Amino acid sequence: MDITYTNGINTIIAIQSLGAWLEMPMRFFTFLGSENFLFLVLPLIYWCINSRLGLQVGLLLATSNCLKPLLKMAFAQPRPYWVSAEVKAFVAEGSFGIPSGHAQDAVVIWAVIAHGIQKRWAWIVAVALAFFIGFSRLYLGAHFVWDVLAGWLVGGLLLLAFIQAWDPINAWISSKTLSLQFAIPFIISLAVVAVGAWEVAGLEGYVLPQEWIDNALRAGEKPNPVSMESVLTAAGSLFGLAAGAIWIASRGGFQASGPLEKRALRYAIGLMGVLILWMGLGQVFPEDQNLISYVLRYFRYALVGFWVTGGAPWLFFRFKLADPPKM
Repeated sequence: MDITYTNGINTIIAIQSLGAWLEMPMRFFTFLGSENFLFLVLPLIYWCINSRLGLQVGLLLATSNCLKPLLKMAFAQPRPYWVSAEVKAFVAEGSFGIPSGHAQDAVVIWAVIAHGIQKRWAWIVAVALAFFIGFSRLYLGAHFVWDVLAGWLVGGLLLLAFIQAWDPINAWISSKTLSLQFAIPFIISLAVVAVGAWEVAGLEGYVLPQEWIDNALRAGEKPNPVSMESVLTAAGSLFGLAAGAIWIASRGGFQASGPLEKRALRYAIGLMGVLILWMGLGQVFPEDQNLISYVLRYFRYALVGFWVTGGAPWLFFRFKLADPPKM
């Protein structure tokens, strides 16, 4: 085994030796950085708390999700429990290791929320969550230390870019015609798909060492790190979120104001629509590795994104669950 991997494995084993009592807390923190949890938080913020902050969180999360699979395939590095059977595999992951997506998203999302709240306590909570979410990935055997550090670094760079560029980019896009506003995120999403396809083609014939596969199977999942699925999911979501926001803005915009009971109804109804599009279409659309399946996957997640920022708010207006847009 490479000396770097040996040192990394020893570090993970030392962390796991802190005790079995840490398993449940670490699972909790890793859940706070998971896409499923953030999938629930994003609509809550956008529909019920602060639409501007929710849009920022959604678009930055989608951007982060576009980068993750591209960076993972670029580095093509294993996870600790793939490399050594001595590492306890508390979770099963099919993608490459670096960077840690949980650590990256933790910095991006919780720091953006703290930036929106603009309170000291919010920043303290964000930093603590980012640390413990990253640490949880080490304890659970999902990542090496350098994976988590890389995730924090990429997340920090995305955060800095957001702080500097959000207002100028928003103003620039708003100055364009409506058709061009739709075209910009669509072209960006296609560029992400093109880079992903290029990386997958470059890794054609790549075979994981049998030892890595055998170790990974202990966690119940065979790795599938060279795949377009995550790329298409992220690219489709990015376009859908942006397109929905552009469309609803052209109709006067959406504000997450109103009585508590209306906000609760918005969340319940809107989330039902998310589940229908996400899980319902997931049962209907094929999951094969071919062009038709890829197009349908992109379309499915674009629909989910559009529903969150555009379709659901329009429905809220129709049922008088939100204040009418200002035209």
